[in-house]
Amino acid sequence: MPGLVVFRRRWSVGSDDLVVPGAFLLTIHFICFVIVSVSLVIFEYNTRILSVKLLFYHLIGYLLILFFSICVEIGICVISMRGSILDAEARTSINIWIYLKSLVILFDIAWLAVGSVWLGHYYTTAPIDDPKKVYIAIIICNWALVVITLITIWCTFDAAGRSWVKMKKYQRSMRETESRFNYKRSNSMNRNWRQRKVMRAYQDSWDHRCRLLFCCMGSSERNRNSFTDIARLLSDFFRELDVVPSDVVAGLVLLRKFQRLEREAIVRQRKNGTYEFLSGVPITERTQFLALNDAKNYDFFQTVIHYMYFAQGAYGWPMYVIINRSKMWHLVPELKCFGCCCGTSDDTEVIQDNCCLCNYAALKKTLQLGDIDIVYATYHVDVGETPFFVAIDYTHRAVVISIRGTLSMKDILTDLNAEGEVLPLQPPRDDWLGHKGMVQAAIYIRNKLQEENLIERALQRNPDRQTHTFDLVLVGHSLGAGTAAILAILLKPEHPTLQCFSYSPPGGLLSMPAVEYSKSFITSVVLGKDVVPRIGLNQMEALRADLINAIQRSVDPKWKTISCSVICCGCGPEPTSVVNMSGQDTHINQYQEERGTARSTSAHPTDSSIALTLHQPLYPPGRIIHIVRHHPKPDEQKYDSGWR
Repeated sequence: MPGLVVFRRRWSVGSDDLVVPGAFLLTIHFICFVIVSVSLVIFEYNTRILSVKLLFYHLIGYLLILFFSICVEIGICVISMRGSILDAEARTSINIWIYLKSLVILFDIAWLAVGSVWLGHYYTTAPIDDPKKVYIAIIICNWALVVITLITIWCTFDAAGRSWVKMKKYQRSMRETESRFNYKRSNSMNRNWRQRKVMRAYQDSWDHRCRLLFCCMGSSERNRNSFTDIARLLSDFFRELDVVPSDVVAGLVLLRKFQRLEREAIVRQRKNGTYEFLSGVPITERTQFLALNDAKNYDFFQTVIHYMYFAQGAYGWPMYVIINRSKMWHLVPELKCFGCCCGTSDDTEVIQDNCCLCNYAALKKTLQLGDIDIVYATYHVDVGETPFFVAIDYTHRAVVISIRGTLSMKDILTDLNAEGEVLPLQPPRDDWLGHKGMVQAAIYIRNKLQEENLIERALQRNPDRQTHTFDLVLVGHSLGAGTAAILAILLKPEHPTLQCFSYSPPGGLLSMPAVEYSKSFITSVVLGKDVVPRIGLNQMEALRADLINAIQRSVDPKWKTISCSVICCGCGPEPTSVVNMSGQDTHINQYQEERGTARSTSAHPTDSSIALTLHQPLYPPGRIIHIVRHHPKPDEQKYDSGWR
């Protein structure tokens, strides 16, 4: 941080990121240098033979190229190790070494081409066996290094790098002019035009990445619109932040260590009555535990477990195979090709399953936990259109709608379309927002339920068993959990007694007014440190602010910061910023204040004229049951009254 600027463009790599690639090339080239030197010393070359003479002089020339490569790579490693993450001034001379390395690479490629020509003409006829074998090994190894180097250069290429450099140069000139003549230009059209050009270039870059990643999905209008929305979202999120991927890694390392120190201080000080942290959540005197020794709570928790099987069954055969590896053969009798050749043996309507109805077979096997009748199952999937099934649970007297979670690339596009959108309610409520992709999926399922009259069909399925009196229950996991929660809000006016069980719902799902409304009929279940219920646009923006704050506090080189979490499984030397904060409550309090300030502002950390995105917070739906993992200490009583 900032990105490296060479050849008049910005690259997605920092000047302090060249330590590892430089050391790698240095090691390989040093080994090749030793091998070539030894081969020149111990083998005899009869220079009166043309092929041997050419080989001898070619090895001497390549020895010189390797020597210059080693020297330049040592210089790159030394310069790249200087300074902290933000102290780019200490590494300004790295550009000269990169230009030298580029020149050496060109000579290397040319010399390798000459060597390849020699191999094509003289390898079979040259009367020296051992030097030929060494020579072909050296040529192949260095061609591989060249290919790896070119791939690395391609990976670090920034499509908008040239526009970025021009914009930054213009901004510097504007600041110098304003400082010299003591005036300030506001909303310059040229400046806005340059910024828009860079943002457009980055948006196009993200759009191309999405199209490449999801190339197997086709190019329908729906997909193109989704790519555009996601590209705009990602380009806005990283708006003019001059960070590279390794900066994020270093920031995460520091952030994790700061978090541990902060939690230790909170427990030590008993801040806000906190006794300890379980699965990342503070345990205080006000923490409410689900008393499973109470019959009502126990029965409710058993209901939560019961409907988890419905959410699991929506995934079809992939989830069944993962969970029941030793019982895969149980699916065979249920498959269409091994059962009735003309279709299923019941009157269930199955849409767009595969030829053997594998998903439906796995669904039936998963739901063998009671008296359950499957009415309808669709496995059609598209962006904003999620598979689901409708079943009748006679055991719990409920009509169950279960929605599948993320399982395909199209589901991922639905997940990434994460901006807030107003829920389609009557009357409209502008402050009730939901995850855009899941709002679209909920609308699709609601329309499908209405078009096919599925709920009414299920209620009238078996009048003798009074199915018309059954309640409506919606369940789902992950993407399905978020979609089920939004669908429950949409269906609540028509079905006042409905319930919804959301397993691991997205953290950025509903605005607070909608969450408060949903607490009476939606139950969310979160397991341990699951990241999905903790993630959303606002949470990612808070993480972005925390990362920048952590990077700004770093005083060590980046390689040292990252290596402390890698060497010996995290047993390396602690970063200086972490050591300075350890045991100092005043430093921890200062860090918390700076973090709070960074989260609450939308200004760019280095340029206050640039506004970063700041989305409205969205939260998980309903009441939350958090299942935590507790590791008792040796001196802790099993039922310690201090916090239990």
